[in-house]
Amino acid sequence: MSAFFRYFASLCLALVLPYAQAQSVPSQVLFDDPPPAEGGWKGLAHLLEAMEPGTDTALPLSPSQISERISDMLNDGQSAEALKVIEKYENIRGASPEALGTDVQLMFQKGRALSAIGRNDEAIALYRDMTVRFPELPEPWNNLAAEYVKKNQLDLARDALLMSLSISPSYAAARINLGRVYLMLARESFSLAVDQGQPQARDTVTRIDAILQPR
Repeated sequence: MSAFFRYFASLCLALVLPYAQAQSVPSQVLFDDPPPAEGGWKGLAHLLEAMEPGTDTALPLSPSQISERISDMLNDGQSAEALKVIEKYENIRGASPEALGTDVQLMFQKGRALSAIGRNDEAIALYRDMTVRFPELPEPWNNLAAEYVKKNQLDLARDALLMSLSISPSYAAARINLGRVYLMLARESFSLAVDQGQPQARDTVTRIDAILQPR
C-alpha cells in the first residue's frame, strides 16, 4: 500500500475510531522526525515518486512501534535521548483520559535508560515498583539485582535473583547473574580471610577475579 493511501486510511480511521489517537502518536512529536510531506497535488506527486515501502513519518506510530524505536535508541547508547522520548510519551498518555493502563514495556525501558545514565536510585525505585505491580514478571527482579550489584549490595542482588528464578526457573540471564553474584560474595569472604591473616586465600581471590573479568 502506498504512503498516500496509508495516510488516507489513517484519516478515515481517525473519523470513525476517536479513541485510536489515544494509543498512537505522530512520530515527529516524540522523535523530532521531519514533518509530514506537503499536501495537495505537489505532495501527491512526491508520494507517487517514492513507491518503495519505508517509514512514513506522517502516520501515527502505534505503541509497539514507539517501543521498538525506543529499544533501538537504548541499544545504540542513546539513553538520555530515549529517556526524553519516554517522558514525552508518558505525558501524552497521562493527559489522555482514554489511555489504557500502564505500559509495562515502557516502564522497563525507562528503567534501562535511568540505569544507563547513572540515575541508579531512580532505576531501583522503578524496578521495585514493577515487582509489586507485576509480580508475574521475572525481568524486573533481574534488572533490580543488577542495580544492587552496582551499589555493592550483593545480598540484596542475590535475593532479587532468587525471586526472579522462583518466578521463571528457566530464565537463563538470571541464572548466570546469580552465579556471578555468588562468586562476588565468595570473593568478599576470601578477601576478608586474607585481611584476617590467611594469605593462602589470596590465590582464590585471584582466580575469582579472573573469572569475573569481562571478556
